[in-house]
Amino acid sequence: MAAAPRERSPFLGLLPLPERTAVTQALRTETVGGLVLLTAAVAALIWANTPWSGAYERIRDFHFGIPALGLDLSVGHWTADGLLAVFFLVAGIELKRELVVGELRTPATAALPVIAAICGMVVPAALYATTATVTGGSMDGWAVPMATDIAFALAVLAILSTHLPAALRAFLLTLAVVDDLGAILIIAVFFTSDLNPAALAGAFAGLVVFHLLQRYRVTGWWWYAPLGVTIWALMYNGGVHATVAGVAMGLILRTTRDEDEGETTSPAERTSHLLHPFSAGVAVPLFALFAAGVSVSTTALGEVFTRPEPLGVVIGLVVGKTVGIFAGTYLAARFTRARLNPDLAWADVFALAVLAGIGFTVALLIGELAFPDPAGADTVKAAVLIGSVIAALLAAMLLRRRNRVYRRLYEEENRDDDHDGIPDIYQHPRPTTAPRAANDN
Repeated sequence: MAAAPRERSPFLGLLPLPERTAVTQALRTETVGGLVLLTAAVAALIWANTPWSGAYERIRDFHFGIPALGLDLSVGHWTADGLLAVFFLVAGIELKRELVVGELRTPATAALPVIAAICGMVVPAALYATTATVTGGSMDGWAVPMATDIAFALAVLAILSTHLPAALRAFLLTLAVVDDLGAILIIAVFFTSDLNPAALAGAFAGLVVFHLLQRYRVTGWWWYAPLGVTIWALMYNGGVHATVAGVAMGLILRTTRDEDEGETTSPAERTSHLLHPFSAGVAVPLFALFAAGVSVSTTALGEVFTRPEPLGVVIGLVVGKTVGIFAGTYLAARFTRARLNPDLAWADVFALAVLAGIGFTVALLIGELAFPDPAGADTVKAAVLIGSVIAALLAAMLLRRRNRVYRRLYEEENRDDDHDGIPDIYQHPRPTTAPRAANDN
C-alpha cells in the first residue's frame, strides 16, 4: 500500500506566536529608525547641494582620535567604521536568533529564505559584472548592489501605510539578515588590506575571552564594553574592516535563557534591547548623513546612466534583486515541500523582491570600500541612491495595489476580541480556504 503524501508546509503562512512577537518588536524599532534614516539621507543630499556644501565636507573630513593607537579617523570614517560596528553587532544578534530559535533554525524552514537571499545577491553581482564587462568598466563594484537595507525598506512601508502581513515582513527581515551575513563575509574576504597578524591575533584572543565570559555566565557591562571596544580597535588595526568585530560579538552572545541562573531574558535579548534603538535611530542615520551627501547635478545624474560602474549598480539593484529573489523563491518553493499561503499570490512575493532592491546602508559602505577615489565613490553612491529610489517607487505601486488584501490579513492577525493579549487567530484558527487573494484586488 502506497504511503500517503506528506502535507506541504505553508510558505508565508501564520507565524508561531513567539516568532511573530519577536519579529514585530524588531521591525517596530527598524521602522522608526528607517524614517530617521530617510530623513538623514534627504538632509545630506540637500546639505551637499547647497552653498553650504563646503561646511558639510569640512565636518565630514575632520579628523580626531588617538593617533598612537592608529585611530586618527575622519568623522565620516568614524561613522562607517565605528558606528556601523554597532549596527552589525545588532545584525549579528539577529542572525544568531534566527539560527537558534527563528526561521533559520532548521534546514527545512531555512532553505527557502536562504536560497532566495543567495539568488538575490548572486544575480545583482552577475548583472553588474556583465554590464561592466560589456561596456569596459571596472569590476571593483560587483558587491555594491548585493545588499538589502531593511530599515529603508520598512520606512517605505511606513510611509505607504501598508498593512503588510507579519509573514511577509518576517520574510523580508530574514532576507536582510542573510544579506547582512553575505555582506560582512564579502567585506572580510575582499576588502582587507595590509593585514597586521599581531593585531588580528589580539582581536581573536579578545573574542575568545568574550566567549568565555558568556560561557561562564559573567554579567556586567563593565566587562563587555571595554572588551568590545578593544576587539573593535584591534580588528581595525589588523586590516580587517572593523564592522566584522561587531558581527563576531553578536554571534557569540547567548540567545537562550539560562533558567537555572534565574534569567528572564538572554544576554543577546538584553544587548539588542539596549543597542537596537541606538543602532537604528542614531548610528545608521549618522552614517547616512555623512555617506549620502553627493552632488546631484545634471552632469552627475547623466554619468549614473552613461558610466558602466554606476549603471551596473542601478541595474543590479532594480533588476538583479527583483529577478534573483523572486526566481530563487519560486524555484525553492517549486522543488521543496513549501506551498504559498492561499491568501497571498506570487505577485506579493514579486513586490517584496522589488522592495528588496533598496540597498542603502551596506551598499553605500561597500561602495566606499570598492572605490576609494572620492569622484568614483560619489558616482557610485549616486547610483545607489537612484537605484534605491526607483526600487522604492516600483514597490510602492505594486504594494498599494494589493493593500486591501494586506489590510484584511493584518486585521485578522491582530483581532483580539477577548482582550487577553493573544490574537484570536492563535486560539481559534480559521479553516483552510481556497485561495482568495487573486480575486481581492
